[in-house]
Amino acid sequence: MERRPRLNNQIRVPEVNAIGPEGEKLGVVPLHEALRIAGERNFDVVEVGPTAKPPVVRIMDFGKYQYQQERSQKKGGGKAPGQEIKTVQITFKAGEHDLGIKAAQADKFLEKGHRVNVAMKLRGREKGMVPMGRTKLEHFLTLITSPYELEGQVKGFLGGIGGLIKPRK
Repeated sequence: MERRPRLNNQIRVPEVNAIGPEGEKLGVVPLHEALRIAGERNFDVVEVGPTAKPPVVRIMDFGKYQYQQERSQKKGGGKAPGQEIKTVQITFKAGEHDLGIKAAQADKFLEKGHRVNVAMKLRGREKGMVPMGRTKLEHFLTLITSPYELEGQVKGFLGGIGGLIKPRK
């Protein structure tokens, strides 16, 4: 559960360390003085530092503050490009030209700094030919021109073969 900051008359301490609407420090003032200043400017007194002694309050428009908090939570900071994993799937029956196209796609992802999961799904009788699939996957990795590092090794998994590659620094 998310705690909302206390504001105005919910604050129950005699003195507060106040910050004005433009970010200027007003210093330690009685709570009623901070409430008076906020009332004159049609703002709220919002407790931003409840653990400090005395608590830190800011004189601001609480609605605007809430809106900015929601926007920053929705935005979430975003992931760094190196943290996103892109997937390139190839098939057991793929021809040389198809592998070249997929390798170019993997190159693009690596140049942008993304990690790339290279996967080959095996279906039906192909599941019995894992060594041949592994050879095809290793051949595919030689077609990638961007410098990369293989994280771990090429692994077989239920219904396929795959490996994770990352750009070399």
